[in-house]
Amino acid sequence: MATTLIKNAAWVVAWDETLSRHTYRRDIDVAFTDDRIVHIGPVFSRTADRVIDGSQRLVMPGLIDIHSHPEHEPLYRGIREEHGLPSMHMTGLYERSQALSAPDDEARAASAESAYCELLLSGVTTLVDISPAWPGWLDLFARSGMRGFLAPGFASARWYLEDDHELRYAWDEARGEARYAAAMTLIDEALAHPCGRLSGVVSPMQIDNCTEALLRDSHAAARARGLPFTLHVSQGVSEVREMIRRHGMTPIQWAHSLAILGPGTILGHAIFLDTHSWVRWHTKTDLKLLGDSGTAVAHCPTPFARYGHVLENFGEYLRAGVTMGLGTDCTPHNLIEEIRKAAILARIAGRDITTVTTADLFHAATAGGASALMRDDLGRLAPGRKADLVLVDLECPQMQPVRDPLRSLIYHAADRAVRDVFVDGRQVVVDGKVITLDQAGACARLRAAQQRMEALAPSRDYRKRGADEIAPLSLPLH
Repeated sequence: MATTLIKNAAWVVAWDETLSRHTYRRDIDVAFTDDRIVHIGPVFSRTADRVIDGSQRLVMPGLIDIHSHPEHEPLYRGIREEHGLPSMHMTGLYERSQALSAPDDEARAASAESAYCELLLSGVTTLVDISPAWPGWLDLFARSGMRGFLAPGFASARWYLEDDHELRYAWDEARGEARYAAAMTLIDEALAHPCGRLSGVVSPMQIDNCTEALLRDSHAAARARGLPFTLHVSQGVSEVREMIRRHGMTPIQWAHSLAILGPGTILGHAIFLDTHSWVRWHTKTDLKLLGDSGTAVAHCPTPFARYGHVLENFGEYLRAGVTMGLGTDCTPHNLIEEIRKAAILARIAGRDITTVTTADLFHAATAGGASALMRDDLGRLAPGRKADLVLVDLECPQMQPVRDPLRSLIYHAADRAVRDVFVDGRQVVVDGKVITLDQAGACARLRAAQQRMEALAPSRDYRKRGADEIAPLSLPLH
């Protein structure tokens, strides 16, 4: 039983059980024994095996990222940032997923290792990784040291394009059922992994790509096993229009009719509600359905902001009673930057600086994500909770002057100030460096993997174009 003491921490984001919220505390000790916090308060009187000087540190709970795709998103760096089709309501998702996808398992491993390093360096200690199953995934994730909720995806159909304006579906229900069975087997393997930090999330991929039976069955399996259930819903205007064409109702209303909303369900994105300015369906019930049912939403502002889309708005979701969490849907996998962007975009969408606070967004990135995952032992610094915590350097220039350390971190310093990260009491980032993975090696392999992906584009694209035509460089090559 090893005890670590962070002595005389200048600032601590501690959980107040009475108020059910984070609060600041000053000049106190934080101690944890093995994987549990044992003390937050004045002088820790017991013997510690390791003592860390906290006099120039902010101690905060590890961040919880409830929506990510590490196995392919880093492959899109330099491709995705300005890729979108005006004829498909600005999104590039459907074209990109057909023409440019991970070419092989080696590419997936390089992409995932690169992303895991970025996540750790931005203070993420718990991650929902939504990926197709690939060999070596569990062991690489375990090696990272993060707490993992692996979400192997499955679906009854895949998207494809024959032109740049109509989304089409290739249905193969038997394949979807087989992948669902394989996903549940992999989740069982994750739960049994000797590292003890892996769990699972039941993850049919998109509401428009799954049959009613697959959605009902997989949701029932999640409930029976006490696991979270996640699904991409209302992530695009094309999807909303397709679901209205099929069922005469929005994707949120369809999910409600299938009884798959509720506590433990996490909807990826849920941006395009019936009241959204890009949709404006005649009903006005989607947000109330989410709030009344206790459903969680994984908000990932960056990919949508690049298309010109925005959630309308984060504060309204909170006031409707929706459990809000945050995710890094695309690269950069930096959850601190997502907190900042979510705050700014909410105020723009609401035309109101008071619609959401820094405290609201930090709660979503910690306790909100933990609630979505049905884990009240995460996302909070309090005795008895898991020892997942981050030490921020208050001497970092972008943190100065330290009047309000969370504001300095979120709006100014971001990952530059993250110095040390502990997961389950084990240190995985030391002085700003990941010690469990090879970030430089992963990045070197990533460029070769991206080149292999680009080489395959003409054989996958509906117009047989190369990657440079699909996503030209930002400047002409002279």
